[in-house]
Amino acid sequence: MKLSIIIPAFNEKATILKVLAIVRKQPVLGLEKELIIVDDGSTDGTRDLLKNAKGATVIFHEKNQGKGAALRTGLRQATGDILLIQDADLEYDPKEYPELLKPIIGGKAKVVYGSRFLHPHHARYQFYYLGNKFLSLLTSVLYGQKISDMETCYKVFTREVLEKLDLKAKRFDFEPEITAKIRKAGFSILEVPITYKSRPFEEGKKITWRDGVKAAWHLVRFRFT
Repeated sequence: MKLSIIIPAFNEKATILKVLAIVRKQPVLGLEKELIIVDDGSTDGTRDLLKNAKGATVIFHEKNQGKGAALRTGLRQATGDILLIQDADLEYDPKEYPELLKPIIGGKAKVVYGSRFLHPHHARYQFYYLGNKFLSLLTSVLYGQKISDMETCYKVFTREVLEKLDLKAKRFDFEPEITAKIRKAGFSILEVPITYKSRPFEEGKKITWRDGVKAAWHLVRFRFT
């Protein structure tokens, strides 16, 4: 079996090579590993670093289109039986891969989310923590399954699941869209606890409170359309 790891990147010069080095070395329970990086129109030198990246398929968007668009490009390119989304900023640790993959390899789940909130979580920004909790509660109410961390980066799913999803999101609306469409397609989401190290805006954190408001709207919209 093959695992495709999709890494969207936009202006991540400081971390992208570190992420790639860690991901390359990370054991994945005997699976063949495929790395796909989508540079979403970076302007800080990330593209130059990626031109020489080895052991990965690198795709360049000529203009910035958004995280969702980058992920959709990567998912279209992926050939794996299992697909895993990895951010390029080191907030999420690839050492979690075995725990994320075990339920799928063992046939216990077809979709696994890594939840930041299944163990004590020390939030850097309380406002964003509360926003994430609200969005997860809204997801649980609208889609009939308790979800503790809808906005998590770590989403892992089988090709069977991917083929049931018609994904159209271009920006941070990718998270509510994929969760909504996974549930509407009849798949359950298994959550496993993960560690998380939030970075400050000074280091390049991009999501804002406006994205949270849009996520709530999209959750409602996808539920009834």
